[in-house]
Amino acid sequence: MLRYSPILLAVLVGYLTYRFSAWKTKADLNANSTPLNDPALLALLRKMAAALDIPKVQVFVYEIEPVNGLAAPDGRIFITRGLLNKYKSGEISAAELASVIAHELGHIALGHSSKRLIDFSGQNAMRALLMGVLGRYVPIVGPYLANFVVNMLAASLSRKDEFEADAYGAALLLKSGIGLSAQIGMFNKLESWGGKRGGAPAWLMSHPDTTKRIEAINRLKASWEA
Repeated sequence: MLRYSPILLAVLVGYLTYRFSAWKTKADLNANSTPLNDPALLALLRKMAAALDIPKVQVFVYEIEPVNGLAAPDGRIFITRGLLNKYKSGEISAAELASVIAHELGHIALGHSSKRLIDFSGQNAMRALLMGVLGRYVPIVGPYLANFVVNMLAASLSRKDEFEADAYGAALLLKSGIGLSAQIGMFNKLESWGGKRGGAPAWLMSHPDTTKRIEAINRLKASWEA
């Protein structure tokens, strides 16, 4: 039993760290967000709610400047003030912003927020195990190799979640009559705002390459239209 103590401790630390992070995030979101009240966006949210057969899609505006959408661990959907400002200034359309919300709804519906707790704890356990093994046989670089392997795995899992949320969002946009061109247009604009990725390999990025995301959406569209 004692030989597994470092792994069990890593799992416990991962669990507690995630729970603290989720609590802190919730407190910050509660203190710094307000319900979305733009009429044009609310009209599109009503279309998505009808497509999902639910009473309402509730979205909040998180008062930070970075351009982003967020599916909170408690199931709420947020868009940042920075993203809303892009819409207010005419840089993106209401439909394009709605595509971000549809993507975040995918994360909630597919259980990605809950799954991250398990993934995070498992990654800590794997990191502890690999550090122990590699540290014994490759004393100096072993811990770095362990971190590299675990980070690569985490990035792969995150990219998988993003593709799944993209597909869910595409299906919702199509069913609600908003269409897929808004989603593809939003991807292209996000890419242009993001600039260069610094040369990091695609398999180490938490989000998939934008081109691959658009290709996946187009494949889905072709299969649905066949």
